[in-house]
Amino acid sequence: MCLRRCPADWARRWSVSTWRNCRQIIDWPSAAGDPLIGVLGLQGAVAEHRRALADLGVATAVVRRPEELTGLRGLVIPGGESTTMSKLAIDLGLMEPIRAAIAGGLPALGTCAGLIMLADTVLDGRADQEQFGGLDIVTRRNAFGRQVDSFEAPVEVHGLSRPFPGVFIRAPWVESTGPGVETLATISRQGVDRAVALRSGAVLATAFHPELTGDRRIHELFLQTCAGQGSDC
Repeated sequence: MCLRRCPADWARRWSVSTWRNCRQIIDWPSAAGDPLIGVLGLQGAVAEHRRALADLGVATAVVRRPEELTGLRGLVIPGGESTTMSKLAIDLGLMEPIRAAIAGGLPALGTCAGLIMLADTVLDGRADQEQFGGLDIVTRRNAFGRQVDSFEAPVEVHGLSRPFPGVFIRAPWVESTGPGVETLATISRQGVDRAVALRSGAVLATAFHPELTGDRRIHELFLQTCAGQGSDC
C-alpha cells in the first residue's frame, strides 16, 4: 500500500465528501433536542467529532462529568494525548463511570488516543496511566512515529465499499487481539500488517482520525453499531 506523507495542512477539511452517498438508515427521534451521543470533552478533536455527527443529523453533548453519561446512546472518545486524558478522567471522577458504562454495553467509538483509552493493555503507557478498556487488544502508543511522521493513506475498511481516507498522526497500532475482537482494517508496516480499525460488540476503534476528513462513513458505521445495524456504504 502506498503511504502519502501529510502536507502541512493535514488537518484541512477534505474537499469532497463521500458519506452523502451512503444509505441513511439511522432514525432516532430526539425528544426536545435531547442529545443522543456524548463526546468526551477532556481534550482533542471534540468539535470535529461533534461536527461529523451533526452532519449525520445526530444531536451530541460534551461529557465532562459523570452525570452527563446518563441517557446517552453512545460515547465518542476523541484523539489527543492518552496520558493526559487518563489523568483528567481520574481527576474528574470519570474513569470508573465510563469504564462501567462501556462494560455494561454503552456503545463507544475511540479514535487514535481514543483507541488507546479503549484498549485493555497498553505496552508503553506511563506507570500511572489507566484506560477505560472494553477492547481485548494490546496496543502501542505512537507506534507509527512522531508528529513529523504523520501521513495519509487509503484504508480498506471491512463493511465500507470504498477505501477510507486515513489520517494518521502519532498513531498507535495494535500488536495483538483477543477472541471476539474483529479486525476491520490493517496497514502494512515494515512487512507486517498492523490492525488500525477494530470492533468488539458495540465498541469501535480506529488508529486514524476520521473526524479530520469530510468522509462520515466511520461515524455512520458507529451509529449503525449503536443501532445494531450493518453497513453497505
